[in-house]
Amino acid sequence: MTKKVVYQLTARQILFLALATAFIAVGTVACLSNFSNALQFRDAKNVVLAESAPQGISEPSVVSDEQNSIEVYKMLSPGVAFITKTSYQQDMFGDVEEGRGSGSGSVIDNQGHILTNYHVIEGAQRLNVSLGGAKTYPAEVIGADPDTDLAVIKITPPQEGLTIISFSDSDKLVVGQKVLAIGNPFGLDKTLTTGVISGLQRPIRGRAAPGMPQGRPIEGAIQTDASINPGNSGGPLLDKYGKMIGINSQIYSRTGGSVGVGFAIPVNIAKRVVPQLIQFGEVRRPKLGADLFSIEQLREQGAQLPVQSGLLIRALAARGPAELAGLRPISRTANGIALGDIITSIDGEKVGDLDDVFRFLDKKQINDTVRVEIVRDGRTITVPVKLSPLPQTSQVRPTR
Repeated sequence: MTKKVVYQLTARQILFLALATAFIAVGTVACLSNFSNALQFRDAKNVVLAESAPQGISEPSVVSDEQNSIEVYKMLSPGVAFITKTSYQQDMFGDVEEGRGSGSGSVIDNQGHILTNYHVIEGAQRLNVSLGGAKTYPAEVIGADPDTDLAVIKITPPQEGLTIISFSDSDKLVVGQKVLAIGNPFGLDKTLTTGVISGLQRPIRGRAAPGMPQGRPIEGAIQTDASINPGNSGGPLLDKYGKMIGINSQIYSRTGGSVGVGFAIPVNIAKRVVPQLIQFGEVRRPKLGADLFSIEQLREQGAQLPVQSGLLIRALAARGPAELAGLRPISRTANGIALGDIITSIDGEKVGDLDDVFRFLDKKQINDTVRVEIVRDGRTITVPVKLSPLPQTSQVRPTR
């Protein structure tokens, strides 16, 4: 007769897990970033993004650098939106307080869709857009993806038409090439700054979900020394041909102002995300449907565990891929809390923290089947899991 091995946790460890687990009942939050082009364009086949070079810009090699900057600004600044948001909330005395914020965006089609950062429109109850001059347009949120910090809003296009900012190919960028940023720093409308690409493949993060200390990684960000300040967020980072190569998103600063280290989300991520935001209002990604906790962090808290690294399953989304595959979360027993399954690898790739899972899922498509290696009751077994989006009714935070 085989003896079943059950790992138990001490009272201190139970308390630690209980406190950590309390954060997972916050509701459903979207998940991140770029996965297969084929999947996203197949699902969003009716959305067409402009990629042709803008008119009115001379071949950069035959004009001065100054003239090139002048032409790019003149032709593209009418397509850069000044976005203002208003939100309302009650204070502790029941009085309504009004909050305001601003950012930038890029007009991306003749229907009035505008690409911006998620954090520019986050929490907005009213949005207005200015494209220059005194006239403003009310805007609505079409889709948002906190994990890539991207969002699409829409205005009713004016009769005179719109200036469209077309997309370049951010996979072809090189360090040292000229870039131009147009935006609205500190509310100063239509500001141009110039610089170069200072670095590529920089890691930045999307917006953190409730109960999460940090957002999902956004791989491959563009670093630039072109001045980017509060209010530039969501605006375009352009090349010398006037095509968008990135969406200005973050700065590194100890003071809150520009110190010459800014980051833009590569436009190729937007190419994959925007069609889904317009068609579905969200990015549909494959997920495991499991809330996971790092074994290394548990061991730092003194937990005695059967493996050195991996991810403990704390909870499962109802009818999600992991639950349907038979994976097991933490459970209560007569003696306390028994460990759930510990995921050690997926398709042979070791997983030690949540970023490992995020990066793995970014390479997968909905309905792919993956082989999840787990440790259960002291034994190592492999379970096939068919990836899918989570049911809309799921209350487990669908971050994995």
